[in-house]
Amino acid sequence: MVWLRRTTHYLFIAVVAVNSTLLTINAGDYIFYTDWAWTSFVVFSISQSTMLVVGAIYYMLFTGVPGTATYYATIMTIYTWVAKGAWSALGYPYDFVTVPVWIPSAMLLDLTYWATRRNKHAAIIIGGTLVGLSLPLFNMINLLLIRDPLEMAFKYPRPTLPPYMTPIEPQVGKFYNSPVALGSGAGAVLSVPIAALGAKLNTWTYRWMA
Repeated sequence: MVWLRRTTHYLFIAVVAVNSTLLTINAGDYIFYTDWAWTSFVVFSISQSTMLVVGAIYYMLFTGVPGTATYYATIMTIYTWVAKGAWSALGYPYDFVTVPVWIPSAMLLDLTYWATRRNKHAAIIIGGTLVGLSLPLFNMINLLLIRDPLEMAFKYPRPTLPPYMTPIEPQVGKFYNSPVALGSGAGAVLSVPIAALGAKLNTWTYRWMA
């Protein structure tokens, strides 16, 4: 029965990781697609950091196994690559869909949990901070490797993109001067309470299972 319970746990993680990817996409087309990748990079960073940390820490603490957060991020990545392939099959260019880089940040969360001997509070505070700090950096490197997002946006507009989401030029001279710094700062601050929420969900889950 132990192996069945563990198998069920990991299947549950896979299902929720897929669903969280869907929720992130549906939270706004600008989050995933290169047409808004530069102009909304700070929003992109905060949403990705919080979405990753709440699910990753929930299942990492649920299983008590360092490495679960990376598994969670891997499932999200695979699912998004499937979405990328689907858009490519529709005739859109390969660079039209940007797959966020979740795995390295999730690995830092796992490393924190392992290095502190499975200390939940260290995972929340240190791990949550590391996720918020690192994810914007990894994603900016990712965006630097693709073609110009704004050019891609105007050349290949999404058929379902509403008029009010038409891509706009970045407001250079304001906070867009350093979107990585602002995204990392805001992400580091917000990821900690969101990580605490993910940890708290375990309490509710155990009560529900009792």
